Amino acid sequence: MSAYDKGYLFSDLELRNVIDHQRDQIIREIEGLEANRLLNTSEDDLVQYFVEKYTIEPPSLLRDEMTADQRETQVDARYHGNRWIRDESRPVYIPGQQIDIDVPFAGEGDLFKARASTFTMSPPRGKVVGQHLILSFEIPHDMNTDIRPSLDRQLDEIDRHLDWVRKDMSGFNNGIYAVAETAVRKRKERLLANQGRVAALGIPLKVRSHAPQTFAAPTIRKKVAPTLPKASAAPFEPEPTMSVEHYEHVLTVIQNMTQVMERSPSTFATMGEEALRDHYLVQLNGQFEGQATGETFNAGGKTDILLRIDGKNVFIGECKFWKGKKVYQETIDQLLGYSSWRDTKTAILIFNKNKNTSKVLEEIKATSETHEFYKRTLNWKHQSGYRYVMHHPADANRELILTVLVFDIPAVEKTPKAEKTA
Repeated sequence: MSAYDKGYLFSDLELRNVIDHQRDQIIREIEGLEANRLLNTSEDDLVQYFVEKYTIEPPSLLRDEMTADQRETQVDARYHGNRWIRDESRPVYIPGQQIDIDVPFAGEGDLFKARASTFTMSPPRGKVVGQHLILSFEIPHDMNTDIRPSLDRQLDEIDRHLDWVRKDMSGFNNGIYAVAETAVRKRKERLLANQGRVAALGIPLKVRSHAPQTFAAPTIRKKVAPTLPKASAAPFEPEPTMSVEHYEHVLTVIQNMTQVMERSPSTFATMGEEALRDHYLVQLNGQFEGQATGETFNAGGKTDILLRIDGKNVFIGECKFWKGKKVYQETIDQLLGYSSWRDTKTAILIFNKNKNTSKVLEEIKATSETHEFYKRTLNWKHQSGYRYVMHHPADANRELILTVLVFDIPAVEKTPKAEKTA
């Protein structure tokens, strides 16, 4: 009989073994994913799925919701009060009362069985039934005992053990993202390397007839199971991408050009979107050997700034004067329609004339984060812009990075004409 079966909490399992098992399960599941399923799924979405699935919430007692129940029972007199008992080698039952305290809890009940790295040699007692912890007290019929002090001490002791469990579990839960991210990237690198070796043979790949076309995530006991992100089962084809380093360089060139505009407002004050765009193109072509073009047809429409590297479209930008939320949302839709590759880097350059910049930034943030194809906001600190991950209208796994920058274009005050003198 286990310690838990005898009524002892925090004694049956070593918590470190539970954590090691969970970590191994994450890696095994990632290694078992169908190859094209993994390659066609957004890496961040896949990692978030494993974070959601394998995060374990330690129990938290809901003391304010506990209830009491009582019933008659037979009590073993050997364990109650100063009684003379001739033979203590066997139970001596007398009439009594059993009071059961039902304490609801939130979190994973199985952790009541696990011993944390910090523990005592005298663990508390209790019984877990579903999402309820039952604490029982027996009182002989001839004793007037107040169990409240004993109940409070027992609850405090259980909470002390739960604090130790939470401390150990916090390290595991906070590390799930890194474990899953590393495992996904390593397997993806192996799969792509395998594909490259076979492709080098010049022999067509055999299509497996048993390859699954749909996928369902296994369920997890005691919590709603997340589902794997939707993805195509078609063979994965690598697509060109712009490195983050190059992307940041493009944005730096754009911002440097804008500083020139801000220092010489009279030169640019009367220019329209197309003329302003051309100034950016001149600077970008100076950095990327003439690979930046304007008004180039791309995936169903024309775009303001298009950057090609090795003949592939990897950066798309739009230049717009701020004309309100509706026009901004239409610009996002337009940009998403142009983006044909996975992991395309994009930007919207907003020129703001004589308007409250703070309010413009607030409206940009609200409109972006409620857009139909918004996925998440990236941690990108900038005083006059934001960075988002959006997805292609036809495929949630074709993610693109959208950086929105707002530039103030000062209006030039007109010099009053001098009055003619007679």
